[in-house]
Amino acid sequence: MRDRFWRFAVVWALIAGTLWIGHRLYTDLVLTAASPRPVTPRGDLAAFEITSIDLFNRSSPSVVFIFTQGPGRMQLGRGGEPSRGAGSGFVWDQAGHIVTNFHVVERAEQVQIRFRSGDPIPARVVGVSPDHDLAVLSVSEAADRLPPIPIGTSADLRIGQAVFAIGNPFGLSHTLTTGIVSALDRTLPTSTGREIAGVIQTDAAINPGNSGGPLLDSAGRLIGVNTAIISESGSSAGIGFAVPVDTVNRIVPELVRTGRMPRPGIGIQAAPEEVAARLGAEGVAVYGVVKGSSAEQAGLAGIDRGSQRLGDVIVAVDGRPIRTLAQFAKALEEAGIGKSVTLRIRRNGAERDVKVTVADIS
Repeated sequence: MRDRFWRFAVVWALIAGTLWIGHRLYTDLVLTAASPRPVTPRGDLAAFEITSIDLFNRSSPSVVFIFTQGPGRMQLGRGGEPSRGAGSGFVWDQAGHIVTNFHVVERAEQVQIRFRSGDPIPARVVGVSPDHDLAVLSVSEAADRLPPIPIGTSADLRIGQAVFAIGNPFGLSHTLTTGIVSALDRTLPTSTGREIAGVIQTDAAINPGNSGGPLLDSAGRLIGVNTAIISESGSSAGIGFAVPVDTVNRIVPELVRTGRMPRPGIGIQAAPEEVAARLGAEGVAVYGVVKGSSAEQAGLAGIDRGSQRLGDVIVAVDGRPIRTLAQFAKALEEAGIGKSVTLRIRRNGAERDVKVTVADIS
């Protein structure tokens, strides 16, 4: 009887011990799963991460958010809601000048900017160059809040080198995106019918709202102004463009100084390219000639508007073939205001050379 009792006691002791151990194991596992996991220490940041962080911390205080308000559209004879826009810009100098794209402030009646910290402050448009999609704003701010971005050069850029874009895509202020120089020496058409030369192509994400923001190299120097993307959806598709800094550094001081950029020309109105093509013109078809201009003095004639017969077609400048208005404008810009150029003119199948003086037609 006693042996039976002890066997019974031992069995129950084993069962109780097993249940207790199981309970402890279950409790420990549940508590461990419900508790934060310990943090695994990491090593030092990679060199490229340190470069990106340092560049953003140094450069972002110089980037501003730009808000614009323009005239509203008429609705059934009544004024509509004012149109609103947004973009990016950056500090050019400690005198309070801000650089952005022309299309960011085009038709704006009111412009405000906001630094990374602080309330919006009013800004005024100092000057614009639609041919280069550049504009300069001015604000009244303490100089210590206006750290200019160091200026680099676009002349020695190489395909494949790292670039960094800072801006306000979709209103998300001070966003950093990175990429490389994808291509160089692109051309970009503007709303004036001319083209910006030497444009930088990048795969750094550029989205609506980035326009006017800086494109930087890995040293934190300005190498371009982000201006456009190619995308069917309107969002970044890995093809963005920036006005090269060498162009910016030539245009902006003139806008600060005079509020305008001289526009080389000879005093003609060029026919739209589709009209010229329809009339069989291979070159820049002269639509009209401005009275008193060097084109009039050289005897250039425009399209006969009654019969729609071609007048003069410019096919070369100083021996360089010309096919588009953008090529013609570039040739005149390279020649310079006050200089003479030789135009090859075709009229009624015959060609002749005439000399004209490049003038400021802005």
